[in-house]
Amino acid sequence: GRTRAQRYTRLADWDYIKKVVDVTPNSLEVIGNGDICSYEDYVRAMESGVKTVMIARGALIKPWVFTEIKERRNWDISGSERFDMLQQFCSHGLEHWGSDTKGVENTRRFLLEWMSFLHRYIPLGLLEVQPMKLHWRPPPYIARDDREALLSSPHAEDWVKLSNMLLGPAPDGFRFVPKHKSNAYGGEAAEG
Repeated sequence: GRTRAQRYTRLADWDYIKKVVDVTPNSLEVIGNGDICSYEDYVRAMESGVKTVMIARGALIKPWVFTEIKERRNWDISGSERFDMLQQFCSHGLEHWGSDTKGVENTRRFLLEWMSFLHRYIPLGLLEVQPMKLHWRPPPYIARDDREALLSSPHAEDWVKLSNMLLGPAPDGFRFVPKHKSNAYGGEAAEG
């Protein structure tokens, strides 16, 4: 759907994927990937003739996209529901890595990396055009509540605040800089 050099600067080329499907022998199955963030995106991708699709960034931004696909609908998830997902993530992280200092540090690190994607979700009820597209930068909007405002902040220091709410205060001298470079929204460090 796109070359490695393009990274995420262009949309996935589903017409090209369809051409690949058309020339591929029936004994091989083609799996498509690229820019799937909603039920509608999934349906359009499947119309290319692929056997199925992989979902990457769309699942990091909207982990409930699989529920939307299964239930064939869009889900206007609330800030409280999103925060509950973060709590569950932290619970699983502490269960996996342990609740000692090292386990909390690992959980915090992975939570913050996920937040560097998750904050890009634009609440469905606030979109002028639906569904959202992965290449859209979230426009400024007034959140429906304070929790939603914090979850949608593009500032790493706000993600650290969320991690403090979920895991307790970050250690003295803690700094967070998102690792990914794909369409990152600034590379400022956040301290906790």
